[in-house]
Amino acid sequence: MALTPDFLFSLANPVALLGWGLLILAPRWAVTRRLVLSGALPLVLAVTYALLIGSHYLGAHASEGGFSSLQEVTALFRDPWALLAGWVHYLCFDLCLGVWESLDARRRGVPHLLLVPCLLLTFMLGPVGLLLYSLVRRFYGRDVTASIASATL
Repeated sequence: MALTPDFLFSLANPVALLGWGLLILAPRWAVTRRLVLSGALPLVLAVTYALLIGSHYLGAHASEGGFSSLQEVTALFRDPWALLAGWVHYLCFDLCLGVWESLDARRRGVPHLLLVPCLLLTFMLGPVGLLLYSLVRRFYGRDVTASIASATL
């Protein structure tokens, strides 16, 4: 089977979905801790991104596109490999954000049921989920570890 952008896309999405599914459905499971909360799954996506973007800039399309204007970004994403790299970038960073939200919510004592809508929105609409989680943590959560530390002083 040839490594094509479509084939790698079909692998990257399930990897990210696995991470999100574990964060939402089994947040305290040992597998979730080892694969997702440890950062292992996001790192797999990060390595994939690094390889994709590296091959773009070392390949035949290296001079196409850039980040200085919307036209350059459009030209960059005409290359399917660069477009795939951009997609994996989103998958990686959104999953990292979901991991942070999960760990922060646990530390602050935010109930998982309040976290789930934040995670779903972060998965689907990245910054909108972050915005919702920032409101939830502002009005609901308190830093449990800071409370314990100050109580022992």
